[in-house]
Amino acid sequence: MTVVQRDIQHSIRSLGLSGHPICLHSSLRSFGQVEGGAEVVVAAFLQEQCTLLVPTFSWTFAVPPPLHLRPPRNGWNYPAFSIPTPGSGGIYRPACPDIDREMGAIPVTVVGWPKRARGNHPLCSFAAVGPLAGAIIADQSPLDVFAPLSALAQRDGTVLLAGVGLDKMTLLHLAEKVAGRTPFRRWAHDCHGQPMTVEVGSCSNGFANFEPYLQAVLTSTLVGQSEWKAYPARQALHDATVAIQANPSVTHCSEQTCERCNDAVAGGPILFPHYPNTEVTG
Repeated sequence: MTVVQRDIQHSIRSLGLSGHPICLHSSLRSFGQVEGGAEVVVAAFLQEQCTLLVPTFSWTFAVPPPLHLRPPRNGWNYPAFSIPTPGSGGIYRPACPDIDREMGAIPVTVVGWPKRARGNHPLCSFAAVGPLAGAIIADQSPLDVFAPLSALAQRDGTVLLAGVGLDKMTLLHLAEKVAGRTPFRRWAHDCHGQPMTVEVGSCSNGFANFEPYLQAVLTSTLVGQSEWKAYPARQALHDATVAIQANPSVTHCSEQTCERCNDAVAGGPILFPHYPNTEVTG
């Protein structure tokens, strides 16, 4: 069975998503055959007057941890650090087309879409197209990585998982922050080519643990071979935050020695008063 644009639009309408902002985490391959590929998927959401938000991460802009920018309990074994660089460095700008290949075909398509908006975060940007794109993206910055998800929740948006699991749901990282954790710090160049700290998420391999907490707000449908799971962002954020506050280990993956999980459960990095929280300037 080949999926065509009208099938996708029908599913958007059946879930009550038309006209609303959507954060889409997706596997195009999960659909089976899609006539027109990723471009048709994006076009279907736009035709339904949705604002489509997607993660467009670009870890090639990462740089090594500078000696003066290394907070403790940061999910990073500094003494064991030996590779020359986590990424190729360079200077990120929201207008750039760079995106990690692992993000998938639909985010790659959104990054190349005319008049898309992209956040000001060198490693974990979000990009959006549609009527609210600029407003949802506007507040993302190096030290406010999840701002687009906060905006999504404030506008009664929805997180849509299309053929992927809860381990891809970045809203759960925002829930960690709202629950009181400090997000991890990583490093990239600012606009002057100098290293700065940026805010990033934790390990997400244990996020399937949230399934019983989010089941009550879930609606779903099939699009071709792809199972779509829709979660109202505001309510899902609230329910996940409450779950973390009641049981901090709910986010932990199955690897008990996972440094990122252990440090996240403990509260995240310890930022001393003298620790620089540098933003992009200039």
